[in-house]
Amino acid sequence: MEIVKKQRHLHIAIILIVIFMDFFSDYVYGGMDGFLRNFQAPLNFTRIIMYTATFAVYFLNFYLVCPYTLKKKYYLRFFLGVIILIVVFGQIRYFLEEVVLFHFTGNHNYYEESRKFFFYTVDNSFFAFKGILYSTLLYVFYEYITNQNRIFQLELDYKKAELNFLKSQLEPHFLFNTLNTFYTELIDTQPNTAKDIHRLCELLRYVTYEAEQEMMPLEKEIKFIEDYIYLHRKRFEDTMFLEYNLEGTIDNQVIPSLMFIHFVENIFKHGVINDRQNPAKISIIITGKEVIVTTENLISKSEKYNHNGIGKENLKRRLFAIYKDNFDFQSEEIDGKFTTLLKLPLINKL
Repeated sequence: MEIVKKQRHLHIAIILIVIFMDFFSDYVYGGMDGFLRNFQAPLNFTRIIMYTATFAVYFLNFYLVCPYTLKKKYYLRFFLGVIILIVVFGQIRYFLEEVVLFHFTGNHNYYEESRKFFFYTVDNSFFAFKGILYSTLLYVFYEYITNQNRIFQLELDYKKAELNFLKSQLEPHFLFNTLNTFYTELIDTQPNTAKDIHRLCELLRYVTYEAEQEMMPLEKEIKFIEDYIYLHRKRFEDTMFLEYNLEGTIDNQVIPSLMFIHFVENIFKHGVINDRQNPAKISIIITGKEVIVTTENLISKSEKYNHNGIGKENLKRRLFAIYKDNFDFQSEEIDGKFTTLLKLPLINKL
């Protein structure tokens, strides 16, 4: 909402500057009489029509052409889009000036031999460039500022996460060495318990060391989630009802580290996992181009869960910093049931 508000202010400023410069030009070349003629009857409908066509292509370029061409670095498509906008400008002006205005005044602005599609479009291309140029410059400037803010926010979030990690770290070497000692002592007498300890050790090692990287192999992220679920199953034994589904081929794809744990952890923190009739559900589907994660669970009545909380907002900021708008993240609560959906494009790292 804040972004839309800032864009609106910038657009209003551009419109006012363009109109002010035109009026100032009238004053420079025609003095006060030239300036005041803009406010005398009959109004200068030709100028009003020119403004209408100019700002029509201005907004079309800013909200349609630039986001689908420049933002994705499709420069040839942007060039083609500019040509289309020039044609649109000419057709808007032709309709309003040579059809609508002619109907009321009986006067044409162009001679009959000039009112041909090619000549009319080329002759208006100069005027069309004003709106296209202003909107392109504003879009590029706005994208630059947005990217700088995004990079700054990502760095800030990373530093905060790093600081929190350092504060919460309780001698991990000591912890790992202790767990390894237990593993060694139990491997012969209680092999199942020893394997569980080893699994816990691997999970902690991944969180503490490996996941410090921004991007991690999809295979490791999924193994981390499966280990996390496995240890909870050991904890709750027969009272935990959760359906886990994994589909697709895991190859050499990479995704942001510790991306899935947000969804899985919320189920165990705020969800109902002891209802046999309504088991919690976690699904990970891997396609050729994306990974789709969905979760579904009843919300525990003892939990005051706010699905618009800080964790969700931090996750959305991180996703936006990495993928911009090329991801889908949805969550909703309906009749005591909470569902989430995450779609991320997969990156292959050879």
